[in-house]
Amino acid sequence: MSTPTERTVTATAPAPLAAPPTEVTTADTASPGRRAIDWRIRFGLLSLIWGFSFLLIKVGTEAYAPFQVTLGRLVFGTVVVAAVLVVKRERLPRGTRTWLHLAVAALLLNALPFSLFAYAELTVPSTLAGICNATSPLWGMALSLIALSEDRPTRRRVAGLGIGFLGVLTVLGAWQGFSGLDLAGTAMALLASLSYPIGWIYVRRTLAGSGHSNLSLSGAQLLVGTVELAVVTPLFTDVPAHFPVVPLLAVVALGALGTGLAFQLQYALVAEVGPTTAQMVTYFVPVIATAAGVTLLGESLSWSTPVGAAIILAGAALTQSRPRARGAAPRP
Repeated sequence: MSTPTERTVTATAPAPLAAPPTEVTTADTASPGRRAIDWRIRFGLLSLIWGFSFLLIKVGTEAYAPFQVTLGRLVFGTVVVAAVLVVKRERLPRGTRTWLHLAVAALLLNALPFSLFAYAELTVPSTLAGICNATSPLWGMALSLIALSEDRPTRRRVAGLGIGFLGVLTVLGAWQGFSGLDLAGTAMALLASLSYPIGWIYVRRTLAGSGHSNLSLSGAQLLVGTVELAVVTPLFTDVPAHFPVVPLLAVVALGALGTGLAFQLQYALVAEVGPTTAQMVTYFVPVIATAAGVTLLGESLSWSTPVGAAIILAGAALTQSRPRARGAAPRP
């Protein structure tokens, strides 16, 4: 039986994320030797949860305003994380400076992208929103070259960036002048995916190595994000006169599963199998989102959408690649 160590790994998986990608310590999670469920099953579950999140957003916005969907998502996500905090007897972080940084992180990683995706899906299919989310590693690579001096560009990564954005143009039908595309909705979905890496870079610079556990930081971040949306939502929406059951259940599932449970699965996977393997979930999310949108919502699908999505994912994979050290043995 292995014991927790001081070794840390950096979580870089994109998402519809709930938690900040701070350094994950193995002490934050149970020993892999005591896992009751194989990591591959949890990996598949996380892929399904995040893939179906875009369908749930679409269903939720059929009855509730986008800000209300996002507020509900954060509320139910916070409840799940709070319950885990109580069970593990962990406390929220202290210090005004830490909470101010968490307020910015909550805006960039939760309140803003969640709201942008919800507004985007008023006018664009959930399939397109899911594919736009897959561009997050591309934005992250481009931004890291500017903001993070330790991330040096390589020809492979730059090529991946170019290939990825070629895929974006393919999905959007650039050769047709973006005909039939809602530009405002698509722009909001792309801005949502851009918000994630901006948030990751901010967290990496301000909260990484703060000494607080990921569970504590994430719980505080979700709590702050909930407060932010609780202030904004009444200013732009009215209290619903009715509460249709199916959209309400979609919002509950989006928060409890897509935000609360998903981040627990994400960090456990990062700690157990490493960030490189864990972030591979990125490449399954748009596939599942597309299948769910077409099968369950009857959304149309042109040839350029899956082809462009495949190109995006190929480019994203190249941007995440790292050169193997000379003389290093391949990992099993």
